[in-house]
Order: sequence, then C-alpha cells, then structure tokens
Amino acid sequence: MMTSTGSQHVGDGSKVKLSDIARQTGYSLATVSKALNGKGDISQTARQTIDKALKESGYVRRIAPERKQRTIEVVFQDFETIWALEVLRGIIHETKQHDINVMVAESGDRQHPDSAWVEGIIERHPIGAILVFSNLTDGERSTFQSHGIPFVVFDPSGNPALDDLSVQADNWIGGVIATRHLLELGHKRIGIITGPDEMLCSRARLDGYAAALAERNIPTSPELITEGDFTTPGGYEGAMSLLENEQNHPTAIFAGSDLQAMGVYEAARQLKIRIPEDLSVIGFDDIQTAAYMGPALTTVRQPLRDMAATAARMIIDATEGRQIQKRVILPTSLVMRDSTQRIRKHN
Repeated sequence: MMTSTGSQHVGDGSKVKLSDIARQTGYSLATVSKALNGKGDISQTARQTIDKALKESGYVRRIAPERKQRTIEVVFQDFETIWALEVLRGIIHETKQHDINVMVAESGDRQHPDSAWVEGIIERHPIGAILVFSNLTDGERSTFQSHGIPFVVFDPSGNPALDDLSVQADNWIGGVIATRHLLELGHKRIGIITGPDEMLCSRARLDGYAAALAERNIPTSPELITEGDFTTPGGYEGAMSLLENEQNHPTAIFAGSDLQAMGVYEAARQLKIRIPEDLSVIGFDDIQTAAYMGPALTTVRQPLRDMAATAARMIIDATEGRQIQKRVILPTSLVMRDSTQRIRKHN
C-alpha cells in the first residue's frame, strides 16, 4: 500500500509539502492525500489535477515496505480426516490472535517428514513448525536448529528427544478409563482395535486397556487384540476379525480412535449386530462427528483443539524468548453417550 509522510525531498534538496500542493491546486489537504494514496472517493478531474501538480513539483511517492508475514507450518501425514481438521482448527484459533499465517503440508509418512519437505520448510523459513505424528532424525533436528526454526512434535509417534518440544494427550489414562467404563457395565470379553504398534500413543492406550483388565484380574487375550491404523477401513477390518466367531465374539470393542469406531459400526451393520444391544462400542478422540453417529458414540475425549493451540503457543513463546515447558501432556476424559450399555444377562 502506498503511504505518504506529508512531505518529500526532491533532487535539489528542497522539500515539497502536501499543503503546498493543496494551495497550488485549490483542493483540500484531505483530497490531496486521497489522490496520493489512490483512494477512490474523489473525482477524476481532481485526481488528474493533483497528480499533475505532484509530478511537476518533483514529489516522489514513497512506498512503505511491506511487513514480512509470519507463518507457522503444520505437516500432517495426510489431511484427509476430520481428526486433522480438528487439529488445524485449534492451531488457527490460536495463531489468528497473533496475526500469524498457517501453511499446511502433507509428508506422506506418519513417522517423520521426508527430507524434501524439511528442505522446503527451511527455504520458506517460517517462525516455526508443528509436526503431527512426527519424529525427526538427528540430521533433520540439527538442520532445524542450525536455521533457528523451532518445532513442536504433536502427538509424537515415539519418545521425543529430551530437547524437543512436544504436546500430547494422556493416552494411558485414556485407555484405562475407556476399559474401566466397559468393565463397570459388566463386560469381560472386551476387544480392542489399536493403532499402529510403532506409535507411542497406540501402545499407551493398549497398556491402559491391559492395566484396567488387570485391576479386575482379567488377563489379556491375544484373540481380542487386533492392530489397526486409526482409519475407518482399519476399524472395519479389525471389527470383522473380532466379530467373525458368532459364538465367542467380544461383547464390547474399544476402538483406538473414533474413525476406527466408524468402521466398527459398519462391520456390525453388515453382520446384523446391534449397537449397543448386542455390542458396546467406545472410541477415542471425540471428533466433531462422534456425537452424531447412530447411536451417538461413547468415547474418550482427547482435547485436540487445546493440544493444537498449545503447540502453536509453544512456537510463539519460543520466538519471543519466553520460558517454555518442553513436554506438555493434557488430560483425557470419558464422554458417555449411547453406544455402550450394561451387558445383557444372557451374554
């Protein structure tokens, strides 16, 4: 945008004032200023007259330097799920309060961004990066650090390095409270569809499940545990394998994510198994659509937006030199809806 300070030096050292142009042309100072800055609410005659006077006086418009945009980059494995949208909403809610832009990238790798993406972010030099489901190699970490770009690992797939900033939910407690809820309803044969085994959050939820069973002296049964990938197709495949045996299938399923719970619903529909009358289902995340499933999904709330906003604040605090808690773990909580009920006695 073009702006003026009200006067401008010309080549011979004299100083042209807008008040001089106003007096010379007979227009008000406000009208001269509008013409100078390209405002549209003056006549064409006035604009031409003032432009001519400015040119003849040797007045040179000064272009104010554009403020450099501040950007945080967010990298997802993919951006095809409601889960990812929930995370992005939390980040944007925080960054817009600080006049910071958000750029989204897909890495195509759940474990860590590929090197091409890392090189791209270094070239763009944002104020920081939020890496979703990501862990960096030592070389990539060194690259970010040497270029002064702070990063936060969001819901890390493994144990972050001691100096890495990270934010996650209390996945172990989430696994415990999900399983306890089903146990309190009288279920003993509780199936679980985990996420990928190499992911820390998935292992923590499975450990929480096992711990809750142990509280009731119920051993874990390998035939009740199946690995998923946190997607709806993965949940469907896992449910079909758990429910194949009509005589001995679980009376409840703990799906490691709400997206997987959607897959369980579809498998149950195809097998003509009623939820919750014949099968209780509990998810994990509490994404926006969980409350609108039929029946509404009981789930463990992972505060995704709060986690995302926290990650963005960590970047902002790092750039402004404030002290930061390096590892943040936010609490999970049970959200009871209609997809779980007390086990029927004949089961």
